[in-house]
Amino acid sequence: MSHSTIKVLLVDDSAVIRGLMTQAINLDAEVKVVGSAMHGQSALTWLKTNRADVVVLDVEMPVMDGIACLKQLKQNYPDLPVIMASSLTRAGAEVTLQALDLGAAGCIPKPVATNAAAAIAQVARDLLPLIKALVNKHSTAPSEHSRFQTSAVRRPTKTPMVMVVGSSTGGPNALKTMLTALPEKFSLPILIAQHMPPVFTRTLAEHIERETKRPTSEATDGALIERGHIYIAPGDFHMVIDKQDDRMVIRLNQDAQEHFCRPSVNPLYASAAKWYGSSVLAVMLTGMGDDGIEGAESISERKGYIIAQDEQSSVVWGMPGAIAKAGLASQVLPLRNIAPELARLCSL
Repeated sequence: MSHSTIKVLLVDDSAVIRGLMTQAINLDAEVKVVGSAMHGQSALTWLKTNRADVVVLDVEMPVMDGIACLKQLKQNYPDLPVIMASSLTRAGAEVTLQALDLGAAGCIPKPVATNAAAAIAQVARDLLPLIKALVNKHSTAPSEHSRFQTSAVRRPTKTPMVMVVGSSTGGPNALKTMLTALPEKFSLPILIAQHMPPVFTRTLAEHIERETKRPTSEATDGALIERGHIYIAPGDFHMVIDKQDDRMVIRLNQDAQEHFCRPSVNPLYASAAKWYGSSVLAVMLTGMGDDGIEGAESISERKGYIIAQDEQSSVVWGMPGAIAKAGLASQVLPLRNIAPELARLCSL
């Protein structure tokens, strides 16, 4: 095993799930499962004498569950990335969002063990890129992004009328940070495509509504887009803006995945550019990959305004980094500065 191999500790009380995950992870020569544990206490004991680069942690386990273990991990190993593996249930979604609040770096849906080959493929698709992105983030210093060419659109050419947001890994916390910092009188409708599975997006909407005190919902097909409201794209659906009579409405569809994602940021951004043109205010928060890049090109062509989160404050600087590197961002900002800048752009 080479020095650069990424070492993974798997924590799950199911031997079947551990076996499936191990097979999936070991498909990649750069990543290796070096330890496994049946519960949180066993994982903490293992880490006293062994080293891992990343921990994949089940939510529900006997002896010590995922949340209790996560708290200990963050206290004892603050720089060790932890990925939560959760069932696609309401309870799983609640606990996963709690884990993200407590410092988990990301989450994946647990594989369903009925079809081993499909489960292994799912884990490989969901988990391997996330492991690599998180470990690379922790092992490399942020690049000097101030040299990136920013977009020619330095200030909105028209009064912003809608805000569209893309986010993925690290997104739930970044969304809460940004949205809770917006002034009360910020009244643009806010449409968000966060990469999350079904069930999780509804729970996220409930959490955001509770923390922001703004009307927030998982979007429904045909819903009128109203000022002051926040709309979250539901898991497994693309969310786009459309015009019906003289009103802007939300349309949901299950068109093909884009960048392996549904919801994808691309259709949301592209539809915002189509209907709102230079009145679009777009934000790209932390996330893996480059979903949203084509949509951002559409917004830029129509003279819309795009803010990308900076590398230092991102959990993974994939999606915002792609926009920054392509010269499409009007500004590249630390997370804490985005809400004040949005308020300024809307003259609040």
